[in-house]
Amino acid sequence: MFTDELRCNVWNEIRQQDISAFSRQLTPATFARAAVRAGVTVGKSPLCAANLVWLGIVSAIHGAQSFGCVLTMTLKLLEDQQQSAKRLHKARKQGKGRRKRKRSKHDPRRDDPTIVSEAAFATARQRMPMMFWMALLAVLAEDFEELHGARHRFRGFRILALDGTRLDLPECWRLCQHFGTAKNSFGMQQPQARMVMLQFPFTRLPYRYELAPVAVGEITMAINLCQHLRPRDLVLLDAGFWSYGLLWKIQNQGAFFALRLKRDVKLTTMRRLGECERLARWTPKDSRGNWRKAGLPKSIDLRVIEYRVPGFRPQSIVTNVLAAKEISREDWTRLTTSCQDAHRKLLPVLPGLFHRRWEIETSYQEMKVIQGMEGNLRSRVPESVAYEVAGHVVLYLLVRWLMVEAAAARGLDPLRLSFLDAFRELELIRPALLTSAPSWVRDVLMPRLLKRIAEHQVPFRPSRHYPRRKKSKTSIATTKPTKTQPNNAKPKPHTNLAKQG
Repeated sequence: MFTDELRCNVWNEIRQQDISAFSRQLTPATFARAAVRAGVTVGKSPLCAANLVWLGIVSAIHGAQSFGCVLTMTLKLLEDQQQSAKRLHKARKQGKGRRKRKRSKHDPRRDDPTIVSEAAFATARQRMPMMFWMALLAVLAEDFEELHGARHRFRGFRILALDGTRLDLPECWRLCQHFGTAKNSFGMQQPQARMVMLQFPFTRLPYRYELAPVAVGEITMAINLCQHLRPRDLVLLDAGFWSYGLLWKIQNQGAFFALRLKRDVKLTTMRRLGECERLARWTPKDSRGNWRKAGLPKSIDLRVIEYRVPGFRPQSIVTNVLAAKEISREDWTRLTTSCQDAHRKLLPVLPGLFHRRWEIETSYQEMKVIQGMEGNLRSRVPESVAYEVAGHVVLYLLVRWLMVEAAAARGLDPLRLSFLDAFRELELIRPALLTSAPSWVRDVLMPRLLKRIAEHQVPFRPSRHYPRRKKSKTSIATTKPTKTQPNNAKPKPHTNLAKQG
């Protein structure tokens, strides 16, 4: 990657103006700490690591635009602003006054320091190490916890949620070879990637994540993410993560877990703790010797909490928080005891601790649909796809950070604010943030943005649920021929019983 002091200074200034909404989070010190943690250098070029993070965030904001447009839209906005236009003109004049160098006609560098070719950007984003993105995400999460860490605590535990999802990628042969494709009864589909994320459910702030091909299992990726857990962390899991190795991995980190009990799991009751609680022991079958080879004990002690939501079948929560005095049964299942009164009197529903796990499902919906992480990825190279996904995750963290600050100023719960409206308010005020003086941004525009974000509250809808759509059996029966019916046979018409009667 080429180095050019004048070009680097110009693009650093453009970056600082473009991400002024996140200037308190993405400081030069933040980038420096992330670089030291990742073992890389920030660099002194127009496409250094800090500028590539900025371009990744802007690419996530403008998902419908091409990478070439992302490179030029900020520059065009600054050219239309008087003060910035003067500085850009001065930089161009200095660039033309430099000593000419003999270059190849294919060299992407130009004498104009405000121009970076799309080819140079494509090469740089493929070479950007993912370790820098992960280190930056970790640094931002630590900075957030220093200011708002109390929001992630409950009864002395730091609460996290873990779940996975799939991302639809552009149809490309290289992506199919690297990430794999989805398979179902109708054959091969478009390429997909698997994503597993650790999240703070009380603020929906991402903590860590991993992106891998669909052939890699979610449990394998979850075990890799367990290295980031701390003692006294409590991880809320989906029932699909029921794995003896994963549960012991979390417990060996000094952390705790909670998930639903699977139907086919047999537990040995040791003693009753109450009418709907018991202490049990799980001794799984180890016919292949996987747990013995991993050095795991033969069994694990669990606390089983039984409950039932009115209108639904009985459920059981399994956790290694064995002492009821640390987290009581009411704290786990508060939603089940208050939903009836809340529905009748329109009172706020206070969900139990385990039901906070659904916040990560909402985060996936906001990132994939509202931000456009699914369906708007442009890259055709695996490294560039990872770059785009990282930009989306960091952008989601920064927007959520702004929502927490807006909620704290009004004394509100950050989960009661609308992410869709917050994202829209950020897009509406972005041109003003880009072209205004730093003092005006700090004293007027940022407080105004936080105030507007706090005005959009999610309406309270108690006991609302969305049943899953069932597959139609008639459509499948008519499209797929049976053994007794030849392929060219026409389906029999439906008889009208009303006319026969």
